[in-house]
Amino acid sequence: MDRRQFLKSTAAASMGAATIGAGLVPLARVLPAQAAQSVAVVALGTTINSLDLHRKGTNRPSYQVAINAYDRLVSFGTKTMPDGSLSYDSTKIEPDLAESWEFSSDGDTLTFKLRGDAVFADGSPVTAEDVKWSLDRAVTLGGFPTVQMKAGLLEKPEQFEVVDDKTFRINLIRFSKLTLPDLAVPVPFIINSKVAKAHATADDPWATEYLHRTTAGSGAFVVQRWDPGQQLVYGRNDKWTSGPLPGVSRVIIREIPNQSTRRALIEKGDVDISFDLPAKDAKELAEGAKLKVVSTPIENCVYSVGCNLKFEPFQDKRVRQAMAYAIPYEEIFKTAAYSVGVPMWGGASATPADIAWPQPFPYATDLDKAKALLEEAGYKDGFTVPFYISLDLVSWMEPTALLIQENLAKIGVTAPIEKIPGANWRTAALVEKRLEMHLDDFGGWLNYPDYYFFWAYMPGHLFNSYNYDNPELNKLVEETLHMPVDDPAYAPKIKELIEIAFTDVPRIPLWQPALSSAMGKDVEGYEYWFHRQIDCSRLSKAGA
Repeated sequence: MDRRQFLKSTAAASMGAATIGAGLVPLARVLPAQAAQSVAVVALGTTINSLDLHRKGTNRPSYQVAINAYDRLVSFGTKTMPDGSLSYDSTKIEPDLAESWEFSSDGDTLTFKLRGDAVFADGSPVTAEDVKWSLDRAVTLGGFPTVQMKAGLLEKPEQFEVVDDKTFRINLIRFSKLTLPDLAVPVPFIINSKVAKAHATADDPWATEYLHRTTAGSGAFVVQRWDPGQQLVYGRNDKWTSGPLPGVSRVIIREIPNQSTRRALIEKGDVDISFDLPAKDAKELAEGAKLKVVSTPIENCVYSVGCNLKFEPFQDKRVRQAMAYAIPYEEIFKTAAYSVGVPMWGGASATPADIAWPQPFPYATDLDKAKALLEEAGYKDGFTVPFYISLDLVSWMEPTALLIQENLAKIGVTAPIEKIPGANWRTAALVEKRLEMHLDDFGGWLNYPDYYFFWAYMPGHLFNSYNYDNPELNKLVEETLHMPVDDPAYAPKIKELIEIAFTDVPRIPLWQPALSSAMGKDVEGYEYWFHRQIDCSRLSKAGA
């Protein structure tokens, strides 16, 4: 697709918005006024492909189920941003299912006391046995959840111990700054083990098939209905005890891939929230002042270009550097980001001055330098490489890819754009790691640079979608990941990590984005979270 075709397709999508949206309008309008106040309708542009985060291939949009239908032992706190909006607070760990916790004096164990009133949605008590079974599952099933647990040195079932019904202990491999906050991310959610075991089989001992389509948690909501590719309906769990009950009794999550349709629906009031808006819509709707628009910088996140080292030319770092010099950064930032976010190009030096992450890389558009590097690497006449984007993320990926494609042609590189459905993107890009060149939007959950490098640069790890492997970098990550930030050795080693990333550029940063959502002025309790999924537990509507 070229730029002219892109503009035509955008216009056609806008014309089709009213038709698609019309099918959703009656649902909102037939509700009695009182009932409508107790229901929140949320429009998403992404696809939910499972109700079980632990299941292999579960995509990021699906993580919201682990947030809304399940609890964890602990959670992060909440803070008020300068604009008055709510955001999670990475500096505070607060109780969830656990009412208290304590490290032993020798640092070998971490013991939790569960709240006595904690029950699952079916009314059965939450016990330490449920916690153990759930964490055993997280470290055993493999894939992303197991590696995420490993980041906090939570690696094997033998570490998890039931002391009594309401006391749970973790036997630590060694102390790590990441262990406690890693228990607050979406992965270690607590499952009703009694229900799960009743649906387990010899071939499926962790009940992945059952939990793929049914929730069994103690969270603020239960999933009442899931129509894949269309909608997910949450019903309030009135037995929830981890916080004040949500102010709405139901939340209807509508999957609306077309961004023009999502905008039309929120402007007409046919949905209450349009979550994760394209930058253009966020900017224009905020200027219109008829809706509340919240834009929050995504900590530890970078939009970037991935150069897969399985593709022979990208095995030479000079080729990757050439790609970095060929990207039209400023035009992309204006066109795809509408200048919302933080530029990640044009760094002053190839040696980082500090350990801030993310920070601008030392590249800027320079086609002559790009051509010279290609010639030096033996690709004077260029090459052809497919360029992949996700249909769930076309609002920023498509204009970005088109502009990059145009500039690469100027240095002899042909990059036909290939689109992959959002439901299949995670498998193709992250699990199979088979996409030669692709756009990427990874953000680390824990706000440390070494944690980001653990996920995005270590061999075999999920978000290293470009098969990068540098022994020197791997060693530095292993040395710093559990090191206290006030250790004198920490900052010098982090600078080394960043300098390697500057030089090797398997991931070419474009900009640090913001997450933006628009909502009716009667919607209250919207909160930004690091996992970039909607937390419905605080939502309410004025007058409900």
